[in-house]
Amino acid sequence: MNRKPSAFNRFLMALVFFFLYAPIFVLIVFSFNDSSSRTVWQGFTLRWYGELVRDRQIMSALSSTLLVSLLATAAATVAGTMAAIGFFNMKKRWRGPLMTVNNIPMTNADIVTGVSLCLLFVAFFGGWEAFARWLNGAQGLIRLPVHLHMGFGTLLIAHITFNIPYVILSVMPKLRQMDKNLIDAAQDLGCTWMQAFWKVALPEIKPGIVSGALIAFTMSVDDFVISYFTAGSGTSTLAMVVYGMTKRRISPKINAISSLLFVTVLALLVIVNIREARQEQRKL
Repeated sequence: MNRKPSAFNRFLMALVFFFLYAPIFVLIVFSFNDSSSRTVWQGFTLRWYGELVRDRQIMSALSSTLLVSLLATAAATVAGTMAAIGFFNMKKRWRGPLMTVNNIPMTNADIVTGVSLCLLFVAFFGGWEAFARWLNGAQGLIRLPVHLHMGFGTLLIAHITFNIPYVILSVMPKLRQMDKNLIDAAQDLGCTWMQAFWKVALPEIKPGIVSGALIAFTMSVDDFVISYFTAGSGTSTLAMVVYGMTKRRISPKINAISSLLFVTVLALLVIVNIREARQEQRKL
């Protein structure tokens, strides 16, 4: 028989949620404050959201963030789904260690991943410079760029890299739930392997793919540390711009940006949870 939580446990739970969400609630409230004060309420206004839209630096960073997140989500979803199918078809003695390796980036500190990718790009650029100089000197038909720098390309590669494990982890449970004989039965009925995959396997694992894509998009929009080490000086994400603004006088526009980010991430999480709840209801 399940016992109801005591009043003390309820109080502790409420206290935990208060400390977690009270600062966010205050931030959202003061994003509508008519004053630039961070402590005194002087009336309701949408002025800071208007100034946010008119700020070219913020809008440029927002467009870069959305573009990187969308491209990284698409690439990571495709790569992660194919990798999950490959892991699923492996023997157990190989699948176990590889899944452990896949889970390491999710438990690893972001700063370690960011620094590692930064050093990898620097080492690659050094090797590329030597190769380009040699090739350009050996022939004159093709001229390769000698100097490569970190920017949008390295930022995109980094986001794809740390998003793939989340997609794999979302797709794998759906593959385990799928009947292994479905694809064989479809092929016995005349389907090619590709037709069996698109018409039989893909609809079965589609909920996991969608969940993985939503998680990947959320992680990309929310990321700061890895982006900071891999974006270079010519590209900035929204999180990096917010960090730069906090080094100067804190503007109420930061409250507006943070509120929008919180609402966006919250909406994506609600969508994921609603999808999972509906799937559970369909099974019942």
